[in-house]
Amino acid sequence: MIRQVEFRLTAKRRGCHLVTAEVLRNLPQPLPQCGLLNIFVKHTSCGLSINENADPDVRRDMESIMNHLVPENQAYYQHTLEGSDDMPAHAKSTLTGVSLTIPISKGKLNLGTWQGIYLCEFRDYGGERSIVATIMGD
Repeated sequence: MIRQVEFRLTAKRRGCHLVTAEVLRNLPQPLPQCGLLNIFVKHTSCGLSINENADPDVRRDMESIMNHLVPENQAYYQHTLEGSDDMPAHAKSTLTGVSLTIPISKGKLNLGTWQGIYLCEFRDYGGERSIVATIMGD
């Protein structure tokens, strides 16, 4: 069986945000006993990642690392009409990626103890983000 839903994550400020609970609230229940969840964000200036779900310092550090790797206001940027955070957001989105595939076991996401789903918002004002969730399983 394959099920697919589309939903919007609430608007987030720039940074890395733990959204596991928000994603789960929007998934059709029950989840299959065995399967896969693919989540895809339909935007080019944010990304999805799986990372530490316990210490919020990790989320702040990830934002700092991304800003160090892809700084704003570089003279070589040509795509600048949408603000100084836009082109770096596109590059950061390419680095993180826009989709995740997570195993489903015993009707639950089979994440590690310290793993959570991040929305990495790379724009100062990105707004709500559209997610397509595809659930495959028995």
